[in-house]
Amino acid sequence: MKESVVVSRTSTRTRAPKVDAVAANAVDEARAGAVEVGGPDAVGDHLGHVAEAERVVTHYFECLQPGYVGWRWAVTLVRAARARSVTVNECVLLPGSDAVLAPPWVPWEDRVTPDDLGPGDLLPVTDEDPRLEPGYTGFADADTADVVDELGLGRVWVLSREGRSDAAARWFEGDGGPHTEIAKAAPGSCATCGFAVPLAGSLGQAFGVCTNERTPFDGKVVAHDHGCGGHSDVRLPAPADDAGEPVVDTLAHELVPMELDHA
Repeated sequence: MKESVVVSRTSTRTRAPKVDAVAANAVDEARAGAVEVGGPDAVGDHLGHVAEAERVVTHYFECLQPGYVGWRWAVTLVRAARARSVTVNECVLLPGSDAVLAPPWVPWEDRVTPDDLGPGDLLPVTDEDPRLEPGYTGFADADTADVVDELGLGRVWVLSREGRSDAAARWFEGDGGPHTEIAKAAPGSCATCGFAVPLAGSLGQAFGVCTNERTPFDGKVVAHDHGCGGHSDVRLPAPADDAGEPVVDTLAHELVPMELDHA
């Protein structure tokens, strides 16, 4: 049996409550409450007690349940005024300072990654998604509707300013941005490359799509400041026009005159 340690809580504003002697000594009653909830094999040594309020004491017991390393049973006892016995108010399982805890919960929209989306999977978007805002549809004039569709303005949802800013920041800091080693060593930028097709809309002011199938950026968004060795201005050196006189190696080969038959 471990030695019981009395733990007291202090406050900078109020005086710590006085430990009720009857409730503090009722270790067996507190253990019985923990055993009733967790079972006899789940309750270990008594770890101490804390005065919660006047005639309110919480006893702590070691938790022996598998998977709850460092947790403890907290059994709160209450004694009514002028009463000689205590009552179990509640029994809960609480983590200790060295308890093994589950990782913090992360919302689904922050937990999902692009690799999680497979064939047939659906990636729902909430109506309050800040990346999108309503488009403008429902034109009665057919000619106006044709122009709107041609310009790409007839969609129900379009990118909001926040959505465009988030995409621009993500692309600029990604592999297609100007901060990568391949971009720094490039002979020219994508803004001057014939293989880069600018995007439509405001994002086209800073980004395009690479169409050079010989580069790792084919079909990917690249910043105008990005670049690689597949720039359209890269050319093979032109062959020299004057090849010079042929050189005959007279050291490795002996020149022997040939006799011509004049018959």
